[in-house]
Amino acid sequence: MSEVSKHTSEIAASDVHSMHPSMTIWHSFTLGFAVVSPIVGLYAIIGVQTEVTGGGWFAALAICLLMQLLVATVYAELASQFPIAGGAYKWTRQFYGATASHYAGVIYISSTIAMLTTTAYAGGIWFAGFFGSSGESGADKVLWAVVFLALCTLLNLVHVNVFKLVIKLGVYAEVVGSLGIALLLFLFFRQHSILELFQHLGTGTAPNQTTAFLAALAVAGWAFIGFDACSTTAEETHEPKRAVPRAIFFSLCMVGTVVIFNSASLILAFDRETLIHSSATADPITPLIAHHFGTWIEKPFLAIVMIAFLACGASVVKYASRIVFSMAREGNMPPVLSHVTHGKTPRNAVLFTVLLAGCGLIFGLNDDAVATIIAFGTGGLYAMFAFTTGVALFARLSGRWNPALGQLKLGKWGLIINTLAFSWAVFELINIAWPRPYAISPNAPWWQLWATPLVLGCILGATTLVLLFNTFIRSRS
Repeated sequence: MSEVSKHTSEIAASDVHSMHPSMTIWHSFTLGFAVVSPIVGLYAIIGVQTEVTGGGWFAALAICLLMQLLVATVYAELASQFPIAGGAYKWTRQFYGATASHYAGVIYISSTIAMLTTTAYAGGIWFAGFFGSSGESGADKVLWAVVFLALCTLLNLVHVNVFKLVIKLGVYAEVVGSLGIALLLFLFFRQHSILELFQHLGTGTAPNQTTAFLAALAVAGWAFIGFDACSTTAEETHEPKRAVPRAIFFSLCMVGTVVIFNSASLILAFDRETLIHSSATADPITPLIAHHFGTWIEKPFLAIVMIAFLACGASVVKYASRIVFSMAREGNMPPVLSHVTHGKTPRNAVLFTVLLAGCGLIFGLNDDAVATIIAFGTGGLYAMFAFTTGVALFARLSGRWNPALGQLKLGKWGLIINTLAFSWAVFELINIAWPRPYAISPNAPWWQLWATPLVLGCILGATTLVLLFNTFIRSRS
């Protein structure tokens, strides 16, 4: 029996450290859909994309989606054989042991918590708008973000059926508020020809077309992260070897389709100057929608987006906390974080995750610091994509992993897809981390330009010191 199989049996025999499989393939899909979230992904980047590139960024968005589908294929292949809470962290432990998995887990937790902090900060802005608060000051934004994060926490601690209902409402909100409005814009308010999608590249703040396209790829990366949430909650899914890979594919494909269509609709319905100016506001989309449909739509639209953000935030809490839970169960974090309630919820892991994300909101008092968190949240997850696809590729080539034993069988295509996915993830990580003064504030400090490599380096350095210290203590005992 393999290490993972033994560990799975031990988990099943322990009520204290196991979770109940209460999610169907539909629930796993909606979780992944809510985490990736077309509204959260696209509305956060459209103004920046247009300002930096000048236009023509649609092609970069489509390319990023196609390459991320290759990464998702590797995750699906692994999940079809090893459906255990923690996903990439557990797969690394299976193939290369505790030390490698410790690095994977620290990067994974840090980047997902940064993602949660960013989602809470952005979600708080929409909450403030819905309730009529200006939310202009940093303190106001942080206060609304705390309220948003508290609601996300509550949804993770109440009965699982309440959580499922909110996630379902979030998907419906995405369909109405994102796809529905995009369809109306495309059919009735289109101002430009289809060629507009591929024009004006290099007329923004980027110095030329090449740098503009690379920047567009880097920014587009934010729109297609989070699909791996399906794999981190595999233990809570019925028939996970079959359901989780499908949920990974369905969630990314559905979100990708919506994002691609929505971006096309917005580009064709508004002129470039309007999209550029929208990036200077906390809520860039509502004024654009109200411009075409009338002011009456503002409140309903804000409510729809607010529900979508809440579903996304609650899903990210669940996503990140399961990684914490899995690391604690392996002894790489305090054991108290691996305990579950009678309802099979890892409450301590949830509270720990939210506490760290809440501490990160302090940086929201400074706009430059917020930009740093966003940059690391994206870069850190792409570091995890590179780490996971790299681990899978080397395990495949060295014989540590036999993909033929999983339910998703790709044959000879598996190696090709894995190689392309790893190459893409490494490229996109470097691309995101690359300093771009023209993409942020002109007076930004040097540490903001190098945010991703600096934060990743500090995290990996601190992890190395902890591991060396633990090794020293064990050798002396």
